[in-house]
Amino acid sequence: MKTANIHPIFDRLLSRADKENFLNQKAKVIWMTGLSGSGKSTVAQGLERLLFNEGYLTQVLDGDNTRIGINNNLGFSLEDRKENIRRISEVSKLFVGAGMICINSFVSPTKEIRGKAKSIIGEDDFLEVYINAPLEVCEARDVKGLYKKARNGEIKGFTGIDSPFEAPENPFLEIKTDVLSLEESVQLVYKKIAPFIGAK
Repeated sequence: MKTANIHPIFDRLLSRADKENFLNQKAKVIWMTGLSGSGKSTVAQGLERLLFNEGYLTQVLDGDNTRIGINNNLGFSLEDRKENIRRISEVSKLFVGAGMICINSFVSPTKEIRGKAKSIIGEDDFLEVYINAPLEVCEARDVKGLYKKARNGEIKGFTGIDSPFEAPENPFLEIKTDVLSLEESVQLVYKKIAPFIGAK
C-alpha cells in the first residue's frame, strides 16, 4: 500500500511551543488563592474577559466548574481539598501544554496544598495571586451563604471559621479587594502578568 507524502511536522507530536506560537501567547497558570468571599472568582472572570478582548485564549477553573464534574466525589475535608487541588493542578498542566492561559480560583488554604500545585504545574508556569480581604469583609459578603452555615454548624472544617487559612508569604501579586474596585483589581493583575504571557 502506497503511503502519502506527509509533511515533516507530522513526524512528531506538536509541542507546547508550536501551540504557543500559533496562539501568539505564553501559557501560564494564574493561581488565585484567598478566603471564600474574597473576590477570587469575580476577579478571575473579569480577567478572563479582559484577556479575551485582548486576543488571548484562556480557561477559568474554579469550584463551580470542577466540583460538578471531575471533582464531584470530593467533600471539603482537608484530605479531599488536597485531592481536589491535585486534580486541578494536573488539568491545569494539560492546559499549559496546549499553550493556554489558565486562570484558577481556589481557596487552596494551606502552603502545603499550594506548594503541591506549584510542583505539579511547574514553578516557572505558576503565578500565585493572593486575593486578600479580611474575614469580616468576606463574611459580610457571604455570597453563597456558606459562612452562615459554618457558623450554624451545618458545614464543618470551613476555612476561616474552624479551619485555618495560611496566607502566602511571598505571592507573585497581592490584591486587596476591600480597598480596590473590581476594575482596579483586574487591571492590576493584567499589568503584572502581561510580561509573562506575551504582549499582544
